[in-house]
Amino acid sequence: MTSDDRNGTSASAFPDADWRRSTASGQLGNCVEVAMLGSGEVAVRNSRHPTGPALVFTPAEWAAFVVGMQREEFALPADHPVARLG
Repeated sequence: MTSDDRNGTSASAFPDADWRRSTASGQLGNCVEVAMLGSGEVAVRNSRHPTGPALVFTPAEWAAFVVGMQREEFALPADHPVARLG
């Protein structure tokens, strides 16, 4: 099964997943959680809906996203309300 086939699948379909969230999330309750799957893929879910849909990324897709984050390619504008939380 490819990652495309699993996108939108309930996160509970990954019972062995070790879901993690950033320590920067604090106690806000609006967190994204990530799990490295045994297949090498990466699953992402909303912590407020732990059995809700998960997005599944290939290792290459996840690596490209992480590099983009490191380069601040996805940074929010300074006047964005969420940008002030960091």
